[in-house]
Amino acid sequence: MEDKRTEEYRFIKAKEKVKKIKGFYAHLVVTIFIIPVVIFINLKFVPEFHWFWIAIGGISFSVVMHWLSVFGFDKLGFGKDWEDRKIKEFMNEKR
Repeated sequence: MEDKRTEEYRFIKAKEKVKKIKGFYAHLVVTIFIIPVVIFINLKFVPEFHWFWIAIGGISFSVVMHWLSVFGFDKLGFGKDWEDRKIKEFMNEKR
């Protein structure tokens, strides 16, 4: 009975993770299509001021934040065990 609950829990968690990953990739694809539109609108209607850089910066920041919320700091090397690894690394260093 315990194994069945554990397996069911893992399935639910995996399904949630897949949904989050799909959401991130949808966000990324929309961003890729939106950026040229924003640039076109800016250059067509207000060519003397390039505000599209501000928009691209905001959009890019939101994609990075979404990536971090889905994949976390693990992909950057700052996962849960990062501190322990660093402590062991420093302890093993020779002076």
